[in-house]
Amino acid sequence: MEFNNSSSPKTIPVFSTFASPFDKSSPDPKANKKPISLWPGMYHSPVTNALWEARSHIFESLLDPPKDAPPQSELLTKTPSQSRTSILYNFSTDYTLREQYRDPWNEVRIGMLLEDLDALAGTISVKHCSDEDSMTRPLLVVTASVDKIVLKKPISIDYDLRIVGSVIWVGRSSIEIQLDVIQPVKEDSGAADSVVLTANFIFVACDSKTGKAAPVNRLSPQTEHEKFLYEEAEARNKLRKRKRDRKDFENGETNRLEALLAEGRIFCDMPALADRNSILLRDTRLENSLVCQPQQRNIHGRIFGGFLMHRAFELAFSTAYAFAGMVPRFLEVDHVDFLRPVDVGDFLRFKSCILYTELENADQPLINVEVVAHVTRPEVRSSEVSNTFYFTFTVCPKAKARTNGFRIRNVVPGTEEEARHILERMDAEALLSGKVQCMNKET
Repeated sequence: MEFNNSSSPKTIPVFSTFASPFDKSSPDPKANKKPISLWPGMYHSPVTNALWEARSHIFESLLDPPKDAPPQSELLTKTPSQSRTSILYNFSTDYTLREQYRDPWNEVRIGMLLEDLDALAGTISVKHCSDEDSMTRPLLVVTASVDKIVLKKPISIDYDLRIVGSVIWVGRSSIEIQLDVIQPVKEDSGAADSVVLTANFIFVACDSKTGKAAPVNRLSPQTEHEKFLYEEAEARNKLRKRKRDRKDFENGETNRLEALLAEGRIFCDMPALADRNSILLRDTRLENSLVCQPQQRNIHGRIFGGFLMHRAFELAFSTAYAFAGMVPRFLEVDHVDFLRPVDVGDFLRFKSCILYTELENADQPLINVEVVAHVTRPEVRSSEVSNTFYFTFTVCPKAKARTNGFRIRNVVPGTEEEARHILERMDAEALLSGKVQCMNKET
């Protein structure tokens, strides 16, 4: 497939049926010749399937490069438009596709959408890193983190949906991709007014032979908007470094820690006297587990990051639902760290909790959920954290109105470790919000 290098993004059609590499009726006569390793997307969502098929010409050389192929010798300079790609969901006309994405409340399943966002971001990063030379060793790109995913409006299942994304910033070996989910529900709606969700993914490029970080093609923003996005991403990158360097508590943090622990100690030492409007963090926990299957792998043979994000979201939603006593409404993915790869056959455990709540706004209380994925190896008695996820939910005012004044509880830590972890997350979010406000004032 050829990607459009003009400012207008190439649109990849999505169909509700799952093609098979062994389907004799396939319109593509070459399909039957493709090895099954090129079709992991057939086990995922229709969008993932369409995206990975679009990338198959790059993957073919990636999976079977020439023997002793050299690495890319010279970095190219590319524009954001060269990586810009979009996908279209024909929900208004494709009933089967609509049913595959419908949730119980007649909206789009967010977990499936997160999976698709990761697949699209991966497609865009592969396109940017490619030197389009079949004789060089292609780079591997892996999801390093999700900087932010924000839901601006509910996403209806009854109207067509489009996702548009491109590379907006590059470092030495890292790439930031921004994705906009667009859903105009009226014919006269402008695209800017129809953005219902935004997402920023960070990918890292590695040498496919050595596994070490590798330099990526440079980026040359052309338009004023592209330059603005580049500067914003540059500021976020500096902010991430500041957060990594900020390890010790500053002056005054000890008082905050003690205040946070005060109610938790009452729960532990005098539970009959504890505040009935609060609950210990440990009492909000949920957990599920699975053995990772071959059908969940990506093109590199490891577990698809979008699949992990999908499963984490489903658990986070259930955790918020059980905690609030009413259907939660997703607001944003605060941060995701992909700390280590997950392989086929790994025993994966997802552990969730309500990390803290923000109840100042009675009309929109915030429920912050943490999900941690552990790769567990019973044979060698080891367990390592592979991914951390942070989700924010609220509840609908209509749902609250039906609960006869039921109040969202305040979550309190029972240990100093829990209290420190809560403060670190609060400070990270406050630091990010402060930086965003500063950038907004400058513009």
